[in-house]
Amino acid sequence: MGRAIGLRDDFDGPALRRLARNSKSAPQARRLLALAQIYEGGSQSEAARIGGVTLQIVRDWVIRFNTRGPDGLLGKAPGKASILNDAQRRALAEAVERGPIPAIHGVVRWRLIDLSHWLYEEFAVSLDETTVSRELKKLGYVKLTARPRHHAQNGHAMEAFKKGALPRRWQRSEPTSRRARP
Repeated sequence: MGRAIGLRDDFDGPALRRLARNSKSAPQARRLLALAQIYEGGSQSEAARIGGVTLQIVRDWVIRFNTRGPDGLLGKAPGKASILNDAQRRALAEAVERGPIPAIHGVVRWRLIDLSHWLYEEFAVSLDETTVSRELKKLGYVKLTARPRHHAQNGHAMEAFKKGALPRRWQRSEPTSRRARP
């Protein structure tokens, strides 16, 4: 079993509770209160219960607190690193700007699955459509789709309707019911 990691000597439990009270970030305050419990002699299990997390996460908080102080408990974890590097991202943006060449790429417009296949062919990077969509969104692209149109739609009839093919003057229609006889 591993050895417990000690906390910094320049803080104590009451100081962390004061910082938690004055913090504008609720997650940071929760983390500070969990570490204050450890400073006051509590176990890491108690700190995990207070923080609502596992022991591993409490250990990560301790490491971040020891290296950067209370500011190390701000924000979220960095998450997984991006699969594409900057050169691959630039190539993806250029491919989107250029558009597909039907004879080479076999498509007339880029779909996410097509871009995923292109990335695999060019860079041997396997991405699913959701990840390609996220990468494109980071690059500032939005998904645009053409407005659907019925295959039997008559363009000439639509233009005539828009130009006002209705009668110029409205006419009163004949009454539909008979009048009662006196």
